[in-house]
Amino acid sequence: MRSNLLATAIVIGLGLAAVAPARAADDTAAQLAAMKAQIAALQAQLEELQSRTDAQSEVNVTQAKAIEAAQATNTKADALEKLVNNTKFSGRMYYDFSHIDAESNGVNTSATGTGFDIKRFYLGVDHKFNDIWSMNLTTDFQYSSAIGSTEVYLKKAYLEGNFSKAFDLRLGSTDLPWVPFAENAYGYRYVENTLVDRLKYGTSADWGVHVSGASDSGMFNYAAAMINGAGYKNPSRSKSVDFEGRIGFMPVEGLTLAVGGYTGKLGKETETVDVPHTAKRFDALAAYATPNFRIGAEYFSATDWNVAQVDEDKADGYSVFGNVALGGNGINLFARYDSAKTSKDIDPSLKNTYYNIGVEFPVIKGLKIAPVYKYTRLENDTGVDQVTKELGMWGEFRF
Repeated sequence: MRSNLLATAIVIGLGLAAVAPARAADDTAAQLAAMKAQIAALQAQLEELQSRTDAQSEVNVTQAKAIEAAQATNTKADALEKLVNNTKFSGRMYYDFSHIDAESNGVNTSATGTGFDIKRFYLGVDHKFNDIWSMNLTTDFQYSSAIGSTEVYLKKAYLEGNFSKAFDLRLGSTDLPWVPFAENAYGYRYVENTLVDRLKYGTSADWGVHVSGASDSGMFNYAAAMINGAGYKNPSRSKSVDFEGRIGFMPVEGLTLAVGGYTGKLGKETETVDVPHTAKRFDALAAYATPNFRIGAEYFSATDWNVAQVDEDKADGYSVFGNVALGGNGINLFARYDSAKTSKDIDPSLKNTYYNIGVEFPVIKGLKIAPVYKYTRLENDTGVDQVTKELGMWGEFRF
């Protein structure tokens, strides 16, 4: 539009030059004045148009900046929302308040007394990168009145690739194939470790490469791990790696059958330290559970678990456990009995006996408590007789 106004002004100017000089001077003066007025008016319109154009340009720039800022804010908000939605926080605490009566050959030991223990306190973070890759970080904290100190470890720290139901890969420290599986079948980990873990013939997590999976029907499952061998509390390197595996079978709903095994140096052999033996363990488990009751049994046998000991040795043991619902409000009566021979070659009479009995009460979602009585006895024919009796309240809190 500004170009059209200028063109008009030029045409008018050229018209003036073409006017015949013969016209009267007064007419010429009048025409010149009129044309000057028209030119001034056109100039004013041109300036007004220029002002409007500049103002509109500023508005456009301001609007563009506002749109750009809004888009950037939305992008950040979307990224934050994605981060929050793909990140999960969890926690679990096992605790007890109890009185212990500990005797060795009829004499009370320093372990006798009353106290509060946080057996375990786990804080976990799970983050999902996409439909396949994710990561987990879980800390393990415990306070024990028996040792009067606290300990904090990284229990889990792994990168996970879930490629299908049949194949899941984890790199780092995570659950081992056997102990967590047995804990799930037992159902009362907050009261006591399962048989293999309680007797220290295995642990729940270690550093290494872990694979697991299940069939589409869920009838078959497996887990295998190539690990350092010293457990999650000790991520040190060793001369060789250890192996643990499990195969599970669930032929009908509620019934779990599984066998597993372990072989390795337990992280004790290095380039400068040789150990004389390789630790081996065989595991078996059978459990049946319904909403109203559970019954199960775990068995293990181990060879040369003390890999640095010169003499060969063997151990085996079993655990039977169960619970039954008392009404329909989540209250359960539970009990367990363990028996193990932990030195069948060197000290064949050495026997470890353990049992517990208790009642579980759900308080609110994620919180339950249980009054429990425990009994443990280690004895042999040569005069060892260690008895521990414990009565108190155990509990679990999780979120």
